[in-house]
Amino acid sequence: MSRRNPRYALTDTAQQVVGGFLLAGPFVVTEEVWTLAGNMGLSHVALTVAIVFAIGYGALYKADDDRDPDREAEVAGVPVRFVSLMLVSYGSVFVLAVALTAPTTFLSGPFETVAATTMRAVSVGAIFSVVGAATADSVF
Repeated sequence: MSRRNPRYALTDTAQQVVGGFLLAGPFVVTEEVWTLAGNMGLSHVALTVAIVFAIGYGALYKADDDRDPDREAEVAGVPVRFVSLMLVSYGSVFVLAVALTAPTTFLSGPFETVAATTMRAVSVGAIFSVVGAATADSVF
């Protein structure tokens, strides 16, 4: 039996942030990610979003017997811990990308094109960020 409290607390989000930033960093500054993002279509973005949601849900609720999503506080029917995980997973990648000037380093062109490619790159980076965020939340 785990010693940690299975109920969501703000400290869980703090743990998610540490894990999310830790694994997001290498993908934000990799030119290949930005090249891939430039070639992605909407179906690719939808697939990456589905992967992030599946990894996040599986890591939080299927890999951990102590957590039951039906017993957690909810926002619009979705567990708060899961909402926090998704915000951290995508947010950490976006914040790092902007802080490290990745969009302007790897991309050029009209703002709309740069913004769209940045969102696609964020969707790629979130695949890895969610692993770190969910792991940090589950381990500590």
